[in-house]
Amino acid sequence: MSISRKEKQVLRELGEKYITIANLQIQKEKIELWKSLNRLEMQRPMVCIDQLPWNELNINDELTCLINDPYWRNIEWDLRTKIYKWTHFPVDMVIEPFITIPKAISNSRYGLVPSVEKIDLTKDTTASSQHYTNVLNNYEDIEKIKDMQISIDKEQTQIWFDEAKDIFYGICPIISGHGIQFHLGVWDLLTEYMSIEDAYFNIIDRPEFTHACMERITDATIAGIKMANDLQLHDDISNTCHCSYVYTDELLPNPAEGKGSISQNCWAFGHAQLFTSASPKTTEEFELPYITKMAKYFGMIYYGCCDRLDDRLDIVKRVPNVRKVSCSPWSDRKQFAEKIGDKLIMSYKPTPAYLANDYVNWDLVRSDLQNTVNLSKENNVNLEIILKDISTVNFKPERLTKWAEIAMEIVQSY
Repeated sequence: MSISRKEKQVLRELGEKYITIANLQIQKEKIELWKSLNRLEMQRPMVCIDQLPWNELNINDELTCLINDPYWRNIEWDLRTKIYKWTHFPVDMVIEPFITIPKAISNSRYGLVPSVEKIDLTKDTTASSQHYTNVLNNYEDIEKIKDMQISIDKEQTQIWFDEAKDIFYGICPIISGHGIQFHLGVWDLLTEYMSIEDAYFNIIDRPEFTHACMERITDATIAGIKMANDLQLHDDISNTCHCSYVYTDELLPNPAEGKGSISQNCWAFGHAQLFTSASPKTTEEFELPYITKMAKYFGMIYYGCCDRLDDRLDIVKRVPNVRKVSCSPWSDRKQFAEKIGDKLIMSYKPTPAYLANDYVNWDLVRSDLQNTVNLSKENNVNLEIILKDISTVNFKPERLTKWAEIAMEIVQSY
């Protein structure tokens, strides 16, 4: 064993707490609510909270990890964070009745390494700034982007699984875990290679070069998708994609009941966030052809993140297999609700900035959420609300609990 007897006992105690929560009847009820939403027959809007400033939330050492081994420390952290969220702001999260043991999967990524300088504004931040220097200056540089290579160490995977069976024996079921969930937002990568400024200038001044970059990154990603298909290493049992729960009759009807670890049975997500500062026409030319080539390999797509999309929903609707679309704080919610229709899910992202100030205007939080729910009802929109990208709560974690209470009160009155 790679952990001590004392560390093993830590995991067993966490496993007991976890499975007690997982076996609650409400977990099955929440799954059915998510399935209704995801089949476009929403019973009520659904709510998630994710991407948290964990360094600000450690109440009574609930999040203090005690295990030294990196792999089992990650398992410990996963259990602690799920238990924490359920305890303090569960909203519509689902705790599944088993512990997932990740496989030893390697992903080469793209070969070319960004040139980045990290700028820590404060010691306590969870969102440091980064400055990128262009490493894609000419066509020769493009060839440095290599096809993604996927592999698995089956021996190490079995060792971890056998250890898990011993650790959690008599406590909690375990399953051999998640494969790869693909991130198709390759513009994020391109801006790391070029820098945001050079990416914008290249779109204007060197469009052919920009298209060549996107062709290479897209083809390199598709190579990884195909290799993961050959090895059956896609993640068909993950219950979330881009912070949203993805139980569906077609792909994941119940926990761990996926349809097989190939891309057609799985969710993926994509976005092109820098086009918030560009026109819909730019999105159509420089994003749509490439996300189209990648998205067609998957069963369902979550599209968007912090990008504005209300003014280009007609373009987003052309993305193959799209099911959920992000409505970020930069989108016009009224336009979004009026345009999205009843064949997609509006994934609304309330601004986390309301929770970051010295004082929280809870009336503003409530009216913001109620306005979105009202727009959903008026336009027959399938709605989920995801509070995410939370860089700070000003070291007052009780704010998340308060926000959760308000959000659930509103959606349960739908």
